[in-house]
Amino acid sequence: MGKRKKSSKKPAPSRQKVPLDTAFTCLFCHHDKSVTVRMDRKEGVAQLVCRVCDQRYQSKVNHLTEPIDIYSEWLDSVEQVNQRDDHVPRRPIASSSRSLPTAADSDDE
Repeated sequence: MGKRKKSSKKPAPSRQKVPLDTAFTCLFCHHDKSVTVRMDRKEGVAQLVCRVCDQRYQSKVNHLTEPIDIYSEWLDSVEQVNQRDDHVPRRPIASSSRSLPTAADSDDE
């Protein structure tokens, strides 16, 4: 019987982690990469701030939370507020009983 041949398998190449975005587009002013997320894991709080329009959002975090998660929560909360506002009946704009002055009114004086 023959000896077994030693296997010369190369180790599989390690996958490189694709870095996730840390700067995002603002929902209100639509500037690209103007929204940044600061996470304080010790305090358990994350703050999202737009540099252009100064829009802010704050959320709780844990050790698994990433900046994209905070941005996604912000998207969801803005969408929820917009849907709630769509369902609120609005009062019609009050009309004035006084009429606006016209050019004919100024000629009479």
